[in-house]
Formats: sequence, structure tokens, C-alpha cells
Amino acid sequence: MISKSQVSFVKSLHQKKYRKEHQLFIVEGYKAVSEFAQSDFGIDSIFYTPDFSAKVANLSNKRKDYELSPTDLKKISLLQNPQGVLALVQMPENQKLQAEFDDLVLVLDGVQDPGNLGTIIRTADWFGFKQLVCSEDCVEVYNPKVVQATMGSLTRVKVNYQNLNELFAAHHLPKYGMLLNGENIFNTVWPQKGFVVLGSEGNGISEGLLSSITHPLTIPGGQNTESLNVAIAGAICCAEIRRNKLK
Repeated sequence: MISKSQVSFVKSLHQKKYRKEHQLFIVEGYKAVSEFAQSDFGIDSIFYTPDFSAKVANLSNKRKDYELSPTDLKKISLLQNPQGVLALVQMPENQKLQAEFDDLVLVLDGVQDPGNLGTIIRTADWFGFKQLVCSEDCVEVYNPKVVQATMGSLTRVKVNYQNLNELFAAHHLPKYGMLLNGENIFNTVWPQKGFVVLGSEGNGISEGLLSSITHPLTIPGGQNTESLNVAIAGAICCAEIRRNKLK
């Protein structure tokens, strides 16, 4: 059973301002919740239907449990078809940007679509990238649609929001920018360290950052369409970087 006040509280976390106020965000689905429970993230509470009671019992016990009906779970879920388990997870305290970069780092400039950000985080995790840097105007990483799209990869990839102009000024490393005009990415010999910048869905890399790009790159194609989805472009970049480094 879930009270009206609990329903109201969980539903408030659908909005960014309340997530920020309470420092909590929503994770849905047993697999994703179990990954967060086994990570450094703290679990505040778990809501689950009777079918998942045995599985939930095996997770961390440092949280509050609420068994409820599928109908009540649907009241707090953001999904059309809730997956039986929903958790409120604590935001980490002041995730710090790595002081020295010992690898190539993906940088996102103005990415607005939650699905794209979540997919990029999941892709980065697959290819072994441990850190992702976002401009301050990117979509919030704790947006439920972002979290859902990461499929648990958010537990392994640290996401930092930075003023990119200040970041680039402070680190004199190569800046590879994905643009419509540039060198063929498939001919690129990647360095050990540097930044790989992907722009927003509609506008690409912002005008204010273009002067910082030292190596403009492009993914060949585009005969019949004007641009490539940023999550797909990110996947191609990650695959090429790792392929190059494994030679």
C-alpha cells in the first residue's frame, strides 16, 4: 500500500527542481535497480510488486521497502508499462572532474534529447570510457528518460557538467570536433589524450567552441540526409577510437 503523500512525493521527482531539492532520482526495472544497489550510489527506497519481493530481498538492506500493487506502481512510474521495481536513488555528492586526463574523453555540447544522452552513456560504458563531460546546457543526467536509456551504465560512467570554454582553456590537449566538414574519421590516428566533442542535435558544436577545435573530423556519408544522430555519431567515434588503440 502506498499513501497519497508518497505518490505525490515520488511523482514530484519527475521534475528536475524537486530532484535537485531532495537529491534523489528515479530508477526503474529490476536489472537497473540491482546495478545501482551494487554500486557506490545510495538507495533511499524501493517500491516493488509482489512478483519481485524475493528478488528485492537480495538487494542492499540499507533502504526502505514498499510492496505495492501493479496499479499503485503505475501511479508513480513514468513508464507506460512499469517493470515491477522502482527505486529512489541518492545523487552522488559533488562528482569531481578528473584533474588529469589519461585517455581520450567524450565531450557533449548542448545535447538536449534524454534518449541520446542515455544512449551515449551506455555506449561509452561498452567501449570502456569512464568519464563523460557535458556542457552546462546539456539535458540533466538524472532525467528519468536519461537514466532509463543508460540501462545501468550510469553506475560506471561519471558524468560531469562543465563550462567547456574554461575546460579547454585549462587543458592544452587536442580537441577533435565532429563536424559536417573535416578530415575523414576513419583515417584518424588518435592520440593517447584529448577531447572528442559532439555537438547538439540541431546545431552541432556551438559557435563559441569552434575556435577551440584543433582537429575537425567528419563521418563520411550524408548524400541523402543533412546530419547523423548524435548518439550514433558518438558510437562510431567510440568504436573507431578503441579499434585504433587495439591495433
